[in-house]
Amino acid sequence: MFDQTLKLPNVEWPYVEVLIRLALSLALGLLIGLERERRGKEAGLRTFGFICLLGALGGTLGTAFSLVILVLVGVLAVLLNIQTMRANQGTELTTSAAMLVTCIAGILCGQGHTISPAAVMVSATALLAWKERLVGFSMGLTEGEVRSAVMLAILAIVIYPALPLGAVGPWHVFEPRAAWIAVILIAGIGFVNYTLWKLYGMHGVELSGFLGGLVNSNFTVIEMSSRLRQQPDAFVDSAYRGILLATTAMVVRNAGLLLILAPLALVGSLAAFFLMMASSAALVLWSYHRRNKSLVAQAPDIKLGLPFSLPLALKYGVVFLVLHIVGGLTQKTFGDVGFYFVSVVGGLMSSASAVAAAATLASQGNLSPTVAGNGAVVASLTSIAFSLSFVIRSGNRKLIRRLAIAMICIALAGVVGLAVWETIHPLAIQWLPQLEGKPRT
Repeated sequence: MFDQTLKLPNVEWPYVEVLIRLALSLALGLLIGLERERRGKEAGLRTFGFICLLGALGGTLGTAFSLVILVLVGVLAVLLNIQTMRANQGTELTTSAAMLVTCIAGILCGQGHTISPAAVMVSATALLAWKERLVGFSMGLTEGEVRSAVMLAILAIVIYPALPLGAVGPWHVFEPRAAWIAVILIAGIGFVNYTLWKLYGMHGVELSGFLGGLVNSNFTVIEMSSRLRQQPDAFVDSAYRGILLATTAMVVRNAGLLLILAPLALVGSLAAFFLMMASSAALVLWSYHRRNKSLVAQAPDIKLGLPFSLPLALKYGVVFLVLHIVGGLTQKTFGDVGFYFVSVVGGLMSSASAVAAAATLASQGNLSPTVAGNGAVVASLTSIAFSLSFVIRSGNRKLIRRLAIAMICIALAGVVGLAVWETIHPLAIQWLPQLEGKPRT
């Protein structure tokens, strides 16, 4: 007899792979649901777990099912808002947006993505968990700070893509895009640390000194030195540690610039930067161990102005441009000695710009990585000596004597680091032949 039973297509899913996708989606849904549950929301742990799991099933079944499930989650969000409004609890816009994001992340899990949905869900959970801190931060923003953030975004997103590619000018020593990256990087470091300062406030001279050193070490030294005129006895130890930490932060920042812009240049100067940071940190720890607990100094009110402004960007740009061009031309004309002279001058103007210029020259092949790294160390040492001149103006002999000894120790540590590199340089070239690269002609 003829069998008229309807035969439907049967698709066997790979069990282990599908199970991994569903497990990841469930874990991500529970992550954000845990935060909502702790806040007493109607949509909590189980709801978000089901939403992300449902999205994963839709992503596994195909695009059509994914769209249907996304619409159903949207309807669920509408019903949630209607319920809360009837209970006179207002709308749940944040939770509704989190539900849609969770559903989309689940769909990505169902399609086989792993890192992308995980990153999205962790970021979304962080936004929800940091509600109070973010609200307090945004409410405390001034109009000038908002304009600064917008200006930095314009320089990074709008102007940078419009700059020409490659080297320009009669000598072909200047690359606009490379220079602009350095400008944005330096300004971005200052902007991030201004934000940290805004979030965490002034929790002591040591913290303010370190964060201030990342933004502008010389300005931080000026502020702390001027504070001595108000309370010279109680503030000496704290100012000593704060200035040393500002110096440490400056060294860390300059080493970070080399790492980002020209990693090979950092190889040759790594010993110098490490010894400078280690010696400065050791001096701070020693001072902290021997501190007088009966004298408690308040953190100085260091005013750094706006986190980012157009004049500041132009300053960085002009200094970087001058150092970049002059450094390249003097290196070609007078050799390494000419470049080191420019590094000294750059350290007096802006050690960050001098380091960025040296790193950019090395990355373009116009300067050997070893010479660029040495120039960065020279600029840092010059900045340290220049900072000491501001301490001398304070007139406090105790602080001047202690900081002079400390700065000499830090400088000697940097010189020892350079000497160590000169000793192991031939051996390092065998492992990294690129360090012997000659400037392009």
